[in-house]
Amino acid sequence: MLILSRKVNQKLIINDNIEIVILESYKNTVKIGVNAPNDVQIYREEIYNEIKKSNTQAHNFDIDSIDNIKPKQSDSSVKFDLIKKIQKNDLPN
Repeated sequence: MLILSRKVNQKLIINDNIEIVILESYKNTVKIGVNAPNDVQIYREEIYNEIKKSNTQAHNFDIDSIDNIKPKQSDSSVKFDLIKKIQKNDLPN
């Protein structure tokens, strides 16, 4: 871990395209600004942890619970069967 001291209005540059600016410092709080390309995702740690938790829950989805979903059209049941086979890696060669 790189540890730095910065004053208000001083910056950190990462990879030539990400700029972190110290905007304000008061008691135990530091306000920072981040300039980065739109394709760079930036999250507060607590939000990032919630996203990871949600992704893990989605990944651990119980494929058997698809049986409880009732298709609205007759050909939809074929699609559900195919989805179950794909998820179980049970397709014929």
